[in-house]
Amino acid sequence: MSHHHPRRHHTREEWVCHLRDTRQPLQAHVLGIPYQVALEKAPTPDRVDHVWLTLKVPPCGSVQLSVNTLSRLNLIGGFDPRVRVGILPSEWKDLPEPMLEEIGGLDYATIEAQSPVVFHEWEHPALAEMLMNRSRAALRVEAWGELYRREYLGMHQIHSRRASCAVPVDVLGHDGALRFYLSNHTTEMLLFKYCGQP
Repeated sequence: MSHHHPRRHHTREEWVCHLRDTRQPLQAHVLGIPYQVALEKAPTPDRVDHVWLTLKVPPCGSVQLSVNTLSRLNLIGGFDPRVRVGILPSEWKDLPEPMLEEIGGLDYATIEAQSPVVFHEWEHPALAEMLMNRSRAALRVEAWGELYRREYLGMHQIHSRRASCAVPVDVLGHDGALRFYLSNHTTEMLLFKYCGQP
């Protein structure tokens, strides 16, 4: 995974300009202070399939993470909509400072080759509750995914990008993940896969 350090610590306005000029998906790595977490707002309960986690990332302002709690495309296609989650525990010594940077990408294959991961299926309500509980307990949250801009900076595609049961497109080396830094000096890195993803 390559880091482009000149892209770190840009203001929100500079990131917005960079996203506008790039005109293509931008792979990014963010680390921030969690200060708001909630279920996605949707017209009907059956449309809720994300947890929204907002991080403070000075001097960039806030970045909203959008984390899937089920696969709507798999559900529509008649496949298993549940998300499979693998958790990699570790420890932290010094709490890292907030930052946002552009990266070359993250690849689950590299991570799993170094540390075998066991994945378990999660039902939407249980996964949403787990993510919100972890977010409220965390001192820092780190994420890898695709950066976008609306009226705010956001990050989505925080999951494997390999072909799934419902999506035949195989995107290599652009996976997304979450890491929680907890008060007992442990971390938990979460990897997310859908039905059919290797």
